[in-house]
Amino acid sequence: MIFKTVGEGRPYPEHGLESPKDWSTVPPRQVRLDELVTTKRILHLDNLLSEDSTFFGDLFAHVVEYRGELYLEDGLHRAMRAALQQRPVLHARVLTVDDPAV
Repeated sequence: MIFKTVGEGRPYPEHGLESPKDWSTVPPRQVRLDELVTTKRILHLDNLLSEDSTFFGDLFAHVVEYRGELYLEDGLHRAMRAALQQRPVLHARVLTVDDPAV
């Protein structure tokens, strides 16, 4: 198994980080692939196979931690590359989002 779960959509509230510049304030760290829940079911092969897929974006995947789960918001192609190279971890910017119900 590559990911903990393959999900669809974002089950967490809006966090306000939209651009790579917004995300750049979040420090990167390593996360295990088998702890990630995807927010997309579809991977576009052109993103996976593109040599310059990170040229215009962030070098790190974007992960949202919410209610104890790690959701892969952006960077599915990076995570798949890591899995294909048999690497169990991915460098990602992890944003912790508080539960509005608490």
